[in-house]
Amino acid sequence: MPAASSIRVLVVDDQLTMRALVRSALQQIGFTDVNEAPDGEEGLKALVTKGAHLVISDYNMPKMDGLDFLRAIRSHEPTKKTAFIMLTGRSDKELVQRAIQFGVNNYLTKPFTTASLKQKIEAVFGALS
Repeated sequence: MPAASSIRVLVVDDQLTMRALVRSALQQIGFTDVNEAPDGEEGLKALVTKGAHLVISDYNMPKMDGLDFLRAIRSHEPTKKTAFIMLTGRSDKELVQRAIQFGVNNYLTKPFTTASLKQKIEAVFGALS
């Protein structure tokens, strides 16, 4: 059972307020090591330089959307095993299927609750202590 405080998280979303909401929810769950990036390009740089166990990424972003970001992570040997949760306002089947095809670990639609975020993370890592 991993402790939330031992998991390094990278939150990638082009909206500052959404990054703050995700960070706040993660802190309520017990995560302490949370980094942020405003888009997929910056997220990829942060992931390569700082590393993370879990990426929570928006789908709809400028420069590099969530699917392209996920594909880039999965095609890069040092990052390909990083857990990835897609966070988006869209829940259409096609997007979900493409995300699964590219190796997403879980999917969360906006608006979300702290409890639903915890549930999605525990589905990937197991129960958090």
